[in-house]
Amino acid sequence: MTSSTTSANSGVEFRELHEVSELIRSGRLSSRDATEAMFDRIADLDPHLLSFVTLMRESALAAADALDASLARGDWLGPLHGVPLAIKDLAYTHDAPTGAGTTIHADFRPDFDATVVARLRAAGAVTLGKLRLTEGAFTGHHPDLPTPVNPWEPNTWSGVSSSGSGVATAAGLCYGSLGSDTGGSIRLPASANGVTGLKPTWGRVSRNGIFSLAPSLDHIGPMTRSARDAAIILEAIAGHDPNDPTSALEPVPRYSRQLTLDRAPVVGFDRELAAAYFDAATNEMLESTVEVLVDLGWRVVDVRTPDLPAAAQTWTALCGVETAAVHAETYPARTSEYGPDLAALIEVGRGLTAIDYHELLESRREFTGRMRRLMADIDLLLLPGVGVASPTISQMENLGSDAELFNAVTIPTAPIDNCGMPSITMPAGFSDRGTPLAAQFVAGDFREELLLAAGHTFQQATDFHTRHPHIVAV
Repeated sequence: MTSSTTSANSGVEFRELHEVSELIRSGRLSSRDATEAMFDRIADLDPHLLSFVTLMRESALAAADALDASLARGDWLGPLHGVPLAIKDLAYTHDAPTGAGTTIHADFRPDFDATVVARLRAAGAVTLGKLRLTEGAFTGHHPDLPTPVNPWEPNTWSGVSSSGSGVATAAGLCYGSLGSDTGGSIRLPASANGVTGLKPTWGRVSRNGIFSLAPSLDHIGPMTRSARDAAIILEAIAGHDPNDPTSALEPVPRYSRQLTLDRAPVVGFDRELAAAYFDAATNEMLESTVEVLVDLGWRVVDVRTPDLPAAAQTWTALCGVETAAVHAETYPARTSEYGPDLAALIEVGRGLTAIDYHELLESRREFTGRMRRLMADIDLLLLPGVGVASPTISQMENLGSDAELFNAVTIPTAPIDNCGMPSITMPAGFSDRGTPLAAQFVAGDFREELLLAAGHTFQQATDFHTRHPHIVAV
């Protein structure tokens, strides 16, 4: 399989979600034709890319036909009407297994849909199938299961947990997908595969019917080709859910209709942090991003962030405790069925005392307070999507043993899960190998409308998100 950059004028497979929505609404494209085209492309390319774990062809085509018929009667459900999407395989689906990247739960068939899946279906989305993820949504794929392949270059890392979502969205196998982010698992695969990933505020989106990695850190959000598309999906899935008492009560804005900034935002950038922990190519991408923002008339100011490296270390231990609790019924009882990465995380959690956990929570609360203080003075914080530019698979094999690499990967993402603030990651450049690089904006709690408007404005001024991998199956 080979890959190269193509222009934005590729076939319909690379159209943005909102463009396909308009084609369907206007009658120029039926939902059935769009859905069949996706399945044909999946059949051609996914035997090599390995992004799907389950295809739902029969139910998807039935849904597409029903949506075409309702549209013919004048019943349009909104911008997701008839649009083919795909779901990360940790969200429950009543009509397909939900394995969460494990072998233990590979045959688990829930009897209800996760709230996010139910809301997408109610909004008219067609569910193509379930997307691969790392074991239990942690860092490593189970050794007995396939790893999704980056469509830009097969030796390039495809990201962590939501790698299947990133690969499928980037490769034109769906018009958007759901991912989850506990330590960076929306933003890292979005970075690696050159798509837009939105991590909402913790609680903004229901976690009902989601297989947890660490409940107080888990976030569900969209992975799409643009900020505009992310706004459409977030609008459909966000909002309080009585079945998830931790979901937020704040009303859901019309994100897709609020993509114009009412003023130029103030963007904070910690150059000392970037110089100390991120590689040269990443720093060059960040400085190029700053130039774009300044040209847009935004004000970029130097800031000192709270101790992000310490927060990233705290994240690992906190995640371990919560993951150990999630897996208490099967670990250690079925230890031999676990892969090494997830097992090691659970052991970290099981090895901590109550006092250790209390100290971790205190550290997390203090960090969150400092982040809120920082965000009171700025509108957005600029970070990379990942602090090492487009790492290769061989590089990432050293993630657990290379402290410098661990910091570069986790510092831009894991601390933002600790504090629960929303962020958006977008294509912002390319490596020397022609693989994607990404910038990230962080905003204050429940300021997704600002993130999406800022992301849309950035994407109107750049063309990184319009470039796609050209994949030739072999």
